[in-house]
This record gives sequence, C-alpha cells and structure tokens, in this order.
Amino acid sequence: MKNLKSIIALVFFASILISCNNRRERQLQYMPDMYESVPYDANGANGINNAPVNIKPVAGTISRGGHPAYDIPDTPEGYDKAKAELTNPLALNDENLEKGKQLYDIYCISCHGKKGDGNGYLAQADKFAGIPSYADRDINAGSIYHVIMHGKNLMGSHSSQLTYKERWQIIHYVEQLRGDLLK
Repeated sequence: MKNLKSIIALVFFASILISCNNRRERQLQYMPDMYESVPYDANGANGINNAPVNIKPVAGTISRGGHPAYDIPDTPEGYDKAKAELTNPLALNDENLEKGKQLYDIYCISCHGKKGDGNGYLAQADKFAGIPSYADRDINAGSIYHVIMHGKNLMGSHSSQLTYKERWQIIHYVEQLRGDLLK
C-alpha cells in the first residue's frame, strides 16, 4: 500500500513536470478569442461577419432624429442653392434665441467674437487672420446653414457637433447679431 501511494505521487509529480516543460509556448488557453482578436479593415467594404460598413443611406430615408439628410454638395453651386432655397424652420422666439446664444458662446465666439464682428479670442491672439464680420458678408439662413454643415475657408464643419435644431437656433442668433451690426 505504501508503494502504491509513492507510485501515484511520483506519477502525479512527473506529469506536472512534463506538462510544464516548454515555457516559451502556451500550453492551454482558456477562451482563446480573448487573446487573439479578429482583425478587420475599418475602411474596407466589409466589417465583422462581412457586414457592410461606410455605406451611404438609402435614397429618400430620414436619419435618426427625424430630419432629412443634408444632400446639398459642398460646391459654390451648392452654396448658392442653399442660400436661395433654405429657410429656418424654427420659430423666432426668446427660447430659440437664448439657446442659440448659449451654443454660439460655445462654438462660435472664439473666432467670430461676441458681436459677430470677427474679433474673437483667436483673432485677438493672432491665431487666425481674416475672420469675417457678419456685416461684411451677404449671408442668410440658408448660406449660414450650409457653412455650418460643410465649413468654408479656414472654418471647418460643425455638423457633427450640433443637432439639426441647434444649428437653426444658432442661425437665429447669428442673424440677430448681423442685424445689430448693420444698424
């Protein structure tokens, strides 16, 4: 009996030593998918499980939020089209103006200034030169919306930072600033 216990103990320790003989290679992986990720090309035509990525929305569909996609191109002709056709769908009231002012103070004031005269913090610090005053431009709600969506010159697009409603609220406030500058 004593020899049997010794033999079992010897076999047990020998199996442990043999199983751990090569430390350079993994012996056993628990849940190997946690160690080896499935790569895919983020800019490719197909993503995980061959699901399509970066595809354009179906024509005529409305994006989440309930507003149609802005499909006017970023061209001079598109700018003129937006200027001629787009109008602000929001009512001009104190609530929209106040929210527009708050958003203007977050996104626009650093370049365009408190009064819309192009004398913001970045212009005063000589970071950007030639920021236009709203009074010097022939702009309306449609052209402002187009510039918010696509950007113009050094100004980049702000479409991803603002919702549909917030863009139009800012436009109400910008038009008020422009009116004050023209007086």
